[in-house]
Parts: sequence; C-alpha cells; structure tokens
Amino acid sequence: MISISHKTKQYLTFFTKVLIVCLAFYVIYDKLAHNDQMNWSQFQHILQNKLTFGWLVFMFFLSFLNRFLEILKWQNLVGFIKTISIKKASKQVLAGLTAGLFTPNGIGEYAGKALYFKRKEAKRIIFLNLICNGIQMILSTVFGIAGLLYLGYYVWVMVILGLSLLLFLFLFLTKNLEIKGYSISSLVTKLNEIPQKIHLKNNLLAFFRYLTFSHQYYFLFVIFGINAPYWEVMATITTVYFIASALPTFQFLDFAVKGGVAIWFFDKIGINEMVILFITTFMWILNVVIPVIMGSYFVFTYNDMSEDS
Repeated sequence: MISISHKTKQYLTFFTKVLIVCLAFYVIYDKLAHNDQMNWSQFQHILQNKLTFGWLVFMFFLSFLNRFLEILKWQNLVGFIKTISIKKASKQVLAGLTAGLFTPNGIGEYAGKALYFKRKEAKRIIFLNLICNGIQMILSTVFGIAGLLYLGYYVWVMVILGLSLLLFLFLFLTKNLEIKGYSISSLVTKLNEIPQKIHLKNNLLAFFRYLTFSHQYYFLFVIFGINAPYWEVMATITTVYFIASALPTFQFLDFAVKGGVAIWFFDKIGINEMVILFITTFMWILNVVIPVIMGSYFVFTYNDMSEDS
C-alpha cells in the first residue's frame, strides 16, 4: 500500500476544499449569468416594484426557517449516534449542501456530512442522511399525488400508483436478496433500531419544512399579483415539486428543472411564463445559492478531523 505523507495529505485536502468552493461559485455564476430565458433587468424592475421591505424580510425568514428545520432534522437523527450542537449540525448541513451542488441528485451531500465523523461511522451517517432526505421525498410524493388529484390528472395518478405497487411488490419479493452484504430486510431492521421518538420528530420537522418552502413559493405568487385560488395554486406547487424531485438532475440545475416543470403546469391555470421563471429563480437564489455561499465557508475551514475524535 502506498503511504501518503502528512504534508501531502494537507496539500490534497487544501486543493480539494478550494476545488469544491470554486466549482460551487462557478456553477452559481454560470447559471445566473448565462440563463438566456431570464430578462434580468425586467427581473430587477419587478422586484423593486413588487417586493417591499416587509415582504423581503418575510421571504428571508422563510428561507432561514426552511434551512433551520433541515438542521434540526439532522441534529435529531444524528442524536441516535451522538449528541451534537445546533452549530455543528448547521456546519454539516451547509457544507453537505455545498458539496452536493454539482453532483447527481446531491450525492456529494452524503460524503460531505460523513467527513465530520469517524470513518467507522460513515455508513451509519450515510444511512441517517438517507432517512433525512427520504421523508422529504415521501411527503413530496403524498402531497404531489394529492395535487394531481385536485387538478384532475387522474390517469397520471393511476399510472403512478400502479408503478408504485409494482415497485413495492418487487421490493417485497427481493427483501432477502443481498447485494454487497445489504438487503431490504437488513435496512428495515436498521431503521427499526432507531427510537420511535426520533422518527416522529423527524417526520414532524419534515412536514413543517414542506409547508414552509411550498408556502414560500405561494407567497411569491401573491407578491407578483397572481390572484388564482389558493388551493389551485398550492395543488400546482405540490405537483411541480413532486414531478421535479422524481427527475434525476444536479442540484445546480434544480431551478431549471423546476422552472420547466412549473411552466408546463402553471400554464394550465393561466399564469404567465415569465412570472414563473422569475419566481423559480428567486426561490433558487434564496434556498440554494445563499446557503451554498454560507456552506462554502465551512467547506474551506474544514480541518480534516472528524468532530467525534
């Protein structure tokens, strides 16, 4: 086995941190500066005329609440292994978000969080992160199907439920099939090892987080003067989040994917395409760009030592 000196490890760690931060800032700049669909002067004009100081403060509060609820979720789940502070949970969540920005479906987030723990805990941390993200996916699916039903997409719902039934049947029939030492049964066993109070708190926090970012989306429509009925707009929002989350993509393309899906569905209820693009981009800036900038600091100051050492 090739031995790497401590000095070499330090240089490699420094280079990796710089690379992650530079890539994060590059993809943000690239998407904001080279988005041909956006008229930035018009976007600025609309924000200046529509977004009052009070509304702006409210939007930032919802963004903070959205991320803070995610931090509380992570702190709660990690509590199964060890107790960590809000500060450490914040550092891990924001650094993970930054690391996952340019990886498919945010896979880098799993590695980003695992770096803050001992190597022997890496698999458990990845599993906890899977639970953390999994409950949001489940809620997105449940609310998304409800939204599709409300909007009258009955055929879509039947197809989705049919595919889901086939998937559950397949998983049930192969629950004891092991792949690299893992099986569905072993994962369920590990899931049941986590105390119910942790699962309950995780579910409640995920529910309130879903309400937070979905209503932030809704209030932006209110700011832009859209007077469509509340339930119709909310049903479309839940549908957009469900369909967009089901598509494989990169985190930095999230606003483009959601924007494309949103245009298709919101057009059905008569909302202007440009307004949808503005709102989707603004949501991306508030809930991805700003947290990634904060997370870049934690990536850059990472000291290559696990926090449980």
